[in-house]
Amino acid sequence: MRVVNLRKTYDAAHQPYVALDGVNIEIVDGEFFCLLGPSGCGKSTLLNILAGFEPVTGGSVTSDGVVVTGAGRDRAMFFQDAGSALFPWLSVEENVRFGLRVRKVPKREWGAIIDKYLQMVDLDRHRTKFPSQLSGGMRQRLQIARALAVEPEVLLMDEPFGALDALTRRRMHSVLLAIWERTGKTVIFVTHDIAEAILLGDRIGMMSVGPRSTISKVFNVDFPRPRDLAHPEVAQLFHEIENLLAPDVARSEQAVAPS
Repeated sequence: MRVVNLRKTYDAAHQPYVALDGVNIEIVDGEFFCLLGPSGCGKSTLLNILAGFEPVTGGSVTSDGVVVTGAGRDRAMFFQDAGSALFPWLSVEENVRFGLRVRKVPKREWGAIIDKYLQMVDLDRHRTKFPSQLSGGMRQRLQIARALAVEPEVLLMDEPFGALDALTRRRMHSVLLAIWERTGKTVIFVTHDIAEAILLGDRIGMMSVGPRSTISKVFNVDFPRPRDLAHPEVAQLFHEIENLLAPDVARSEQAVAPS
């Protein structure tokens, strides 16, 4: 995906609010790209624009050379609350089947596709359960399986593991990386957690605090996976990002502090 001179403005009571301004980034096919920044910096806004859920005010977004003007089959969106993204009245298998039906995949192919992706996320034994009977991590794995079943080229993930406990979150990191390595999909992953970005990403795009948020710096993360945050070079990168991010975090907290 390619973003050129992106600008996003919202109408406000007295004057327009410029949420994003001058965002430029090119994300390579098959890359795991993390968007990192403090709360309120526009990460989710940018992700929604990439998904085609929100229009741009200026500049352009293209996916595989085609201008993004709305949601498309080449992109799948993941949310932090998997429960709201899944259909609670459908079983695990039926949730995956729903996407195949909507995309008009021939019925004769449904069985093999459902088996493939439920096995990939280790939910094959739970296919008759309903989302309410699954743990938070299992619901996220089901959301991944449902999206992968319709073969998108890009996975857009908005802090998908933010609501999970620490152990489940680490497990989901391993699951997601294994799926990414196996499928070769492009992943754009939003987080405000420096450690998560370093553990997952090929590159990390740091977003400045708003208004007029932009991608202020891009870090290449060249360490082999799995990564150890205690490794001296990895720890050095963590502290470098933390030091650069600290002033923006402070400004962000001041902006939302009660008067």
